[in-house]
Amino acid sequence: MAAVDSDVAVMADDRAGAGARARLDALWRTGTEFLGTRYAILGGAMTWLSERHLVSAISNAGGFGVLACGGMEPERLAEEIDATRALTDRPFGVNLITLHPQLDALIDVCNARDVSHIVLAGGLPSGGAIERIKQGGAKLICFAPALALAKKLVRSGVDALVIEGTEAGGHVGPVSTSVLAQEILPHVRDVPVFVAGGIGRGEAIAGYLEMGAAGCQLGTRFVCATESTAHPAFKKAFIRGSARDAVASVQLDPRFPVIPVRALKNAGTERFMAVQRDVAAKVEAGEMDQAAGQLEIEHFWAGALRRAVVDGDVETGSLMAGQSVGLVKAEQPMAEIMADLVDQACAHLVQAANLS
Repeated sequence: MAAVDSDVAVMADDRAGAGARARLDALWRTGTEFLGTRYAILGGAMTWLSERHLVSAISNAGGFGVLACGGMEPERLAEEIDATRALTDRPFGVNLITLHPQLDALIDVCNARDVSHIVLAGGLPSGGAIERIKQGGAKLICFAPALALAKKLVRSGVDALVIEGTEAGGHVGPVSTSVLAQEILPHVRDVPVFVAGGIGRGEAIAGYLEMGAAGCQLGTRFVCATESTAHPAFKKAFIRGSARDAVASVQLDPRFPVIPVRALKNAGTERFMAVQRDVAAKVEAGEMDQAAGQLEIEHFWAGALRRAVVDGDVETGSLMAGQSVGLVKAEQPMAEIMADLVDQACAHLVQAANLS
């Protein structure tokens, strides 16, 4: 009798699992159809990290990899797109920075290589950039830090949005992911909206899907993928790190605005504070003008991220990481990470169904 009961329980679990997977597929169908992927999970574009190997691994695992152009020249971007395409036949996108001095040329590179999706980051895009992308046939994704700007971007012709909270790594805004989701998801329904910032498990993905998101974007969770080319020391720092270790930089003087950068605390973090104090003192003493001081502050981290990611300098380099770094426990193949996220999302949906 016990064996029969066990078999019945297994069958019930299988049915519940199949039902949860069908529910998950329905919840993120808008996102998967927009991206052309099995899962509506984007890889966040991380400079020096989101290159051909990690991007192709995300796409091959069923997600949507996004190349980080960063400060690349057009020729270099063309090489990276071609190299990524040699590693995957699945869809992937390219992230471009709106302030790049060669933005138009970079867009032309993407258009010439039939890149299906372009992500514009680093500020509101110009009408000319939007028009150039649309004329090339790519779908355009932009970041929306507030509801009013989300609506403005949609009116401008943007095809999808990412809302990213302050829990994310790298340059961040002041509002949490959960608050942005409540502010924007109920009111923007005519384009897919993807949620990002502090997401490291599938339960969170499922929760935002239930709120109306088309999918989610993850960055920190993918840094320690086996396929990631990040230096072993950089990966070890992530595996050791906790959520409380990923702190946002602080602006010390209102005359020198600093976009906060969330990263793991190290000697470089402390040095950045000292640089701000030194610059303020030099301006006060008349040793440099305010514009030169601002430039010195902005240039401080130039090369710091590369030193950490590529060279393994985890003491003075920039360890940009989101607060979800505490959920990164080991180096794993990307396919395993993606499977874990989907299993966790399905488990959440099974539990939700049982409670309803």
